[in-house]
Amino acid sequence: MNLEERIVLQLGDITEMDVDAIVNAANNDLQLGGGVAGAIRRKGGESIQRECDAIGSIPIGGAAITGGGKLKSRHVIHAASMALGGHTTARALRSSTAYALRIAEERRLRTVAFPAVGTGIAGFPLSECAAIMLQEVAKHLRRAASLETVYFVLFDERGLRAFESEFAAMKAGGELGKEGEAAPL
Repeated sequence: MNLEERIVLQLGDITEMDVDAIVNAANNDLQLGGGVAGAIRRKGGESIQRECDAIGSIPIGGAAITGGGKLKSRHVIHAASMALGGHTTARALRSSTAYALRIAEERRLRTVAFPAVGTGIAGFPLSECAAIMLQEVAKHLRRAASLETVYFVLFDERGLRAFESEFAAMKAGGELGKEGEAAPL
């Protein structure tokens, strides 16, 4: 299976995904307040916040994993792309995406679903988010042992179009070659 088939872009509600893990667009204090994090807390239950509280703060650009509570997904990977009440940077987004993928690999997860991290409350530009996240996922999948499919679950048409546009550009640029191949420089 080539990389193009292992990355799935779709409209939907990430909290309804039946995957090994969904990724939360988290702050580094792991407080599940608004946006994706708030939806995860509402649908997954307070046990997820309690696990986050037990972990405590993590570095911006890092990630942590908890159980999925009442969600269909077994786990939630909290990708900390910002401080509580802060904004996302390209560096933090790239790092937290890569960290979330490493955690998925360490746990031998097969399926993971990402939102457009940092584009809501944190105000990061959608097209730049799509480019960074898709690049990190493609880079990771080239050498991944366990991850079979990575979903990007976008809650509106605007988000889906941004990811589709970047995905098409990567495909046209040859960045979605077969696993084990280096991306063109």
